[in-house]
Order: sequence, then structure tokens, then C-alpha cells
Amino acid sequence: MKILAINPGSTSTKLAIYENESLLLEQIIRHPDAEIMKLPELEEQLPYRLESILETLRQQDFTPSELEAVVGRGGMLKPMDSGTYIVDENLLNDARSGKYGNHASNLGSMIAAEIAGAHQIPAFIVDPVCVDELIPEARVSGLADIERKSHVHALNIKAVSRKTAAEIGKDLVETSFVVVHLGGGISVAALRNGRIIDVNNAENEGPFSPERAGGLPAKQLVQLCFSGKYTEKELLQRMTKQGGVFSYLGTKNLIEVEKRTAEGDTEAGLILNAMVHQVGKEIGAMATVLEGKLDGIILTGGIAHSDMITGLIKKKIGFLGRVFVLPGEAEMEALAAGALRVMNGLEDAKVY
Repeated sequence: MKILAINPGSTSTKLAIYENESLLLEQIIRHPDAEIMKLPELEEQLPYRLESILETLRQQDFTPSELEAVVGRGGMLKPMDSGTYIVDENLLNDARSGKYGNHASNLGSMIAAEIAGAHQIPAFIVDPVCVDELIPEARVSGLADIERKSHVHALNIKAVSRKTAAEIGKDLVETSFVVVHLGGGISVAALRNGRIIDVNNAENEGPFSPERAGGLPAKQLVQLCFSGKYTEKELLQRMTKQGGVFSYLGTKNLIEVEKRTAEGDTEAGLILNAMVHQVGKEIGAMATVLEGKLDGIILTGGIAHSDMITGLIKKKIGFLGRVFVLPGEAEMEALAAGALRVMNGLEDAKVY
């Protein structure tokens, strides 16, 4: 059973073809900034990206008629349960409109629908960032004007949780994990019976990351908002793209930060340890959400490739339970696996 997975980013489109669980082809199509800038609206990019994918498949002597299904990255949609969703017109309308946010990943469902429609096969999305399984008390912020929301690296978090559950001989629904996605943003999630019952919103809560500021002292942030130093757009950009490690050290590259630390750069060492300090605190907080009943703590994401950083985190939180390290994101594998579970009848496709 051959499945095409599609994951659009701001200046690239990743694609992969799996036959059952075996990877047949993986490509990253780079889109020049100049080309993308000519197409500021997502729907304008659809024909361009679609043709790029089809041309790449032609170059690899692969025809879409060989496929049994297409699966795309879900994008910014309404809050939903985890799972594999059939791409229907309601889902496409929200992806096209940007009603819940405009992001290149919205194109995942649109491209999948185009290819699937041309070949009369199903199109799916799997575990988008808008997965929302929070328990009621996790939604309460402390200020009645603001509700906490779920915005989470759900695709990878669910995938590594399934793998770890299998490793310890359990079904996902029998487990409780704290899962830490360490990337450009950092999500620390509490999973009970396979559901993400609490998580920091990686864009504005929790630990700072290579480029995001994380949770900030509220009163000082309000004062900064009204200081006249930044416009609203500039401050949001600073918090989400120019914050965290970058705001202190001028780089988002943690390999460079590790090197500087090893060479005796005390500021680099301080910022690296401060990030680990905040990650450890958030893991401890999520362990209390699970009342200390953990099957383990899972460290994943690109930063989890660093033995230095995972070692420092383990030193802080190892007393809480067994620590599993599954570096990387495995997004393409997770997309294809979600579609395959439905195609094999192991899971029902959900409707948006």
C-alpha cells in the first residue's frame, strides 16, 4: 500500500512515499524566496507547489496513479481531537480561509486533496498543531479575559508516544508520559491514556527555546508593550522569532552555543543552562498534572540529537522516572503511519 506524505513549510515542501511502513522516497523541495514572495496568499502558492511535487515525482519515475492514499500536514484549523481526518470540503474551507491562522502547513490538506481528487483516492491529515484534548482545569489561565489554548507539536508527540508505549509492551491508551518536543519551539505535554491533557503553548508559554521567548514576567511584559519601544507586530516578532537564545546570543544554532560553552564562553553557558533549567521545571510541572504516575519521560525533536542537552535535562529530572530519548521529528513517517492505520482498518478516519 503506497502512501504519499506532504509537509509544506514556509520556503520548502517535504514529500515522502511509503510502501506500508517502508520508506521508498523522501525529498525536500526548496522554494526560492523570490518565487514565494511573488505568491503572498497561500492559495496562490497551491498550483506552484503542486507542480513542484508532480515534477519531482516525474523525475523519480513515480506516477501518482500508483498511490492508495495521500496525507498532508494539517495546518491551522479549529481545535480537534487527535487522529487521522478525512480531507473534506469543510476542512478545506477553513484551511483556505485562514480562519484559525495562516501558515504554509495549511497547504498540506489542499495539495493532498488535489492529488487525491485526480486519482479517486482518499486524502487525510494527521494530528495537526490544533489538537486540543485539554482537561477543563488546564484551560483556566488565572484571568477571566484569557483562556489557555492547546497549540502543540502533536504529530511528533503522539508518534513518539506510540513508539515508546510499544517498547514497554503497552498500548498507548494504557500509558502516561511527559513528552518534551525540543525544537525551534518547545512543547512539554502531559499525556494520560494517550491524550494530551495539558501542554504549554510553545509560542507564548513554558521554556524559552532557540527563537521563542516562552513565558515572560507578565507585568514587565505589559510595561514593555506600552513603552513605545516596539509596535505590536515588532514585539510579537521579537517574542516568537527573535526571542529565547537568539535574543541573548545572536544565534539560534545550539551546536554553535554548545561549542562556545565548551570553549569557555560563560554567557553562552549561562543561557544554555537557563534553557535546560526552564525545561526541567516544566517537566516537573507536567509530572504533577499526572500526579507522579508516569510510565516515563520522552525527549524528542531536533535538539534531542544533542547528548549534552539531553544529558543535562536527565540530570535534572531523572528522579521522576525512566527517560527515553527519541531524537528528530519523524513527521513524514508519522503522517504516513496515521493514514496507514486507517487504510488497514486499525483506526476509523475522523470527520472534521
